[in-house]
Amino acid sequence: MKLLVLLVAIFAIPAHAYSGKELREDCLAAEGSFASSAASPNAYQSPRGARCLGYLEGFVDGYAVSDHLAESVGVKLNAFCLPKSADLSYRLVRSVLAYLDRQPPNPEGSTAALVAAALSRTFPCGEPLEPRR
Repeated sequence: MKLLVLLVAIFAIPAHAYSGKELREDCLAAEGSFASSAASPNAYQSPRGARCLGYLEGFVDGYAVSDHLAESVGVKLNAFCLPKSADLSYRLVRSVLAYLDRQPPNPEGSTAALVAAALSRTFPCGEPLEPRR
């Protein structure tokens, strides 16, 4: 009986997805942290900034794994190509904020799709998916 009550309680709690609006607010906090400590930026000092960076860096790591696995079977994803730079975290935040600035205040769709669209526009790959004929 206790197990049944516990299961009902667990499934009665609505799931919470990370929204585009929350991502925007969190990334604004991260950007503020970068700006306020230009000498040694630490966007992880604020919980909201840390959540933005954690999401973006996790997204990028997940994409890198997917790209690696795809290449192992002869497929190149080429959705975006990140530069190797010391300020990559800041550039990720700026990319997402610039993209979200051109969206409605409460963008529809998944946060992952918003981030993918932002990164593909900011960091396009130099080579096309298929050779041009």
